[in-house]
Amino acid sequence: MTELTGSPAPDQAAPEAAVPRRGRIRPAAVALPALGLLIAVAIWWLVTSGLHLVHPASLPPPQVVWSALTRTSDVLLPALGATTLMTLLGFLLSSVVGVLIGLALAASRRAERMFAPLLVAINAVPKIAFGPLLVVAVGWGEKPILTMVFLLCFFPIVLSTATGLTTTPVDLAELARSLNASRWQSFRKVRFPAALPQIFVGLKVAMPLAAIGAVIGEFYSDKPGLGYQILQYNGVGDTATAWAAIVLIALMSILLYAALTLVERLTLPWVKATTSAR
Repeated sequence: MTELTGSPAPDQAAPEAAVPRRGRIRPAAVALPALGLLIAVAIWWLVTSGLHLVHPASLPPPQVVWSALTRTSDVLLPALGATTLMTLLGFLLSSVVGVLIGLALAASRRAERMFAPLLVAINAVPKIAFGPLLVVAVGWGEKPILTMVFLLCFFPIVLSTATGLTTTPVDLAELARSLNASRWQSFRKVRFPAALPQIFVGLKVAMPLAAIGAVIGEFYSDKPGLGYQILQYNGVGDTATAWAAIVLIALMSILLYAALTLVERLTLPWVKATTSAR
């Protein structure tokens, strides 16, 4: 039996110019997001301080939020670390379980027909409704936070994994069959690599949801993360500090998403070289 190999033949190697360069960061990749952030802050200042369209008690101006952030940094920064840790742990848990469930659904049409409606039903329920029930079911601490992150994240990962594994390009599938590849060889060399771009789509959808799930879980936990701090400061009328915590959540989500995008580019360099540019 002819063995499938993971690298192309020498005469079929991609041209050197088509291979993306690693470790090279274009100035626009940093300048454009920074410009977008600057525009967002300018609009925020305009509607709060410039035109006074929003009452400061509801949405404080950015300079007030910045002052609150610097004043309470000894509280908010450790809370940021706790929320980031819960976000990453919950995301990793949902990624592993979600990919495994997606593999099972892709491997068996009967399993897909049996469990897909149940997964859709679980995903359709507003997760905020599970909050009080999680405290009763799993107790206080980290468990309700991780459970909330998992409930929000796992469905897009399952869907993207199952979709990627069941939409293998026909030419690649025919190539594996023509080489008499076994089912395991076909999966390892063809189907799973071809599904990775789609799987990363699900992971990138799930990453911001993980931050949302961690914050919602902290609403019903005794862990002093950013969600817990939002409730505490909002309860005493300190909306500026509550908004400072929200800003930290947004920045954390941006950085985690950018890190995941970087992992995708380093893991799948061939995707950019074999797809059309926008």
